[in-house]
Amino acid sequence: MQIINRPNKKDWPDILKRPTQTVGDIEATVIQIFDDIRQKGDEAIKKYTLQFDGVDLESNIVSIEEIQKTIKKVPEKLQNAIKQAKQNIEVFHKAQKTNRIAVETTTGVQCWQEKRPIQKVGLYIPGGTAPLFSTVLMLAVPAQIAGCKEIVLCSPPNKQGKLAPEILFAAQLCGVTKIIKVGGIQAIAALTFGTETIPQVYKIFGPGNQYVTVAKQLATKYGVAIDMPAGPSELLVVADETANASYIASDLLSQAEHGTDSQVILVATSKDLIVKVSKEVESQLNVLPRKAIAEKAIANSKLIYVENDAIALELINEYGPEHFIICSKNEDFYIDNIANAGSVFIGDFTPESAGDYASGTNHTLPTNGFSKAYSGVNLDSFSKSMTFQKISKEGILNIGETIELMAEAEGLQAHKNAVSIRLKDLKN
Repeated sequence: MQIINRPNKKDWPDILKRPTQTVGDIEATVIQIFDDIRQKGDEAIKKYTLQFDGVDLESNIVSIEEIQKTIKKVPEKLQNAIKQAKQNIEVFHKAQKTNRIAVETTTGVQCWQEKRPIQKVGLYIPGGTAPLFSTVLMLAVPAQIAGCKEIVLCSPPNKQGKLAPEILFAAQLCGVTKIIKVGGIQAIAALTFGTETIPQVYKIFGPGNQYVTVAKQLATKYGVAIDMPAGPSELLVVADETANASYIASDLLSQAEHGTDSQVILVATSKDLIVKVSKEVESQLNVLPRKAIAEKAIANSKLIYVENDAIALELINEYGPEHFIICSKNEDFYIDNIANAGSVFIGDFTPESAGDYASGTNHTLPTNGFSKAYSGVNLDSFSKSMTFQKISKEGILNIGETIELMAEAEGLQAHKNAVSIRLKDLKN
């Protein structure tokens, strides 16, 4: 990992640059695949599944029989672990439910707001080198709580044309209504346009590689909403001399093993700690099964020394990390003042892995600095806020003239007339 001492503020943008390709490098490929799938549907899906996943599928739909047969392969202990994680995720997301908000803004003018579920949602579950069955829980649980009627899951098949048993187990546990063996750009395109076998949805959720992220952004041009731009994983740890170097190294590596384009950063107010963490990373890296992947991610990562907490905080808010771990005696300073982060983990015994799996918070989070404007997935992500109003005779008499004056000032005579005609009737 590159060690950087007291970086000049003007150099921060370069130092904090993500190791991702630009949209321009990827967009042409995404547009081509989208156009192909819009025109040819399942025929194009089949072609791209063979091209990218190396498998020729007779059907991309996972049948009930296949689910029932496959989930038996999940060990009982892991089944119980998944159930416990699901329970914690349910507890946290059910607590986010809000009641109807009603108010009488003026006598006779009743206004209220209610949440209604998005009827059709698509969940993208990454496969590749690590099938993320935990993401099924993070997306399907709040979708189910919100009351979404159609929950369509897409995930890339392995070389045998199968999905991981754990993905299928989690999907049936959480009420997924349809499971499709398709991944990558082609999955996002299928959910955007719909095909002969894959339903079109109203909103697409889930993390993915850079191609999936760009595909989701392109989907919005065709009237499909997305949760957020969520690309390669990233983690930033802030620490001082009181922190445990081995814990920090383990956290950095936990994200580095996600993929070669992941990025991890340590911002520390102690040079001695940076040296210790660097040695620990090297030591722990050597025994990881995914060493080759983590090694490439570590090459994109940095250990940054700054003089004090104020500078550290400013740099962190400039970066806007997906995951932010606080290992400092001044933790309250960071808790109170962090403005840009997807999810925050506090103290020596709160590893980022807890949020990835079982603490209850959601792990689908904005990356690439989007935490400056986007929230992570939550219950509200699966619903819309609808407003209602009912105005009585007394109410329209109370606000009618206000509406008339404002409409006339904007030059919208028909708007004014819609009120005037009613007021005339009521005053006669």
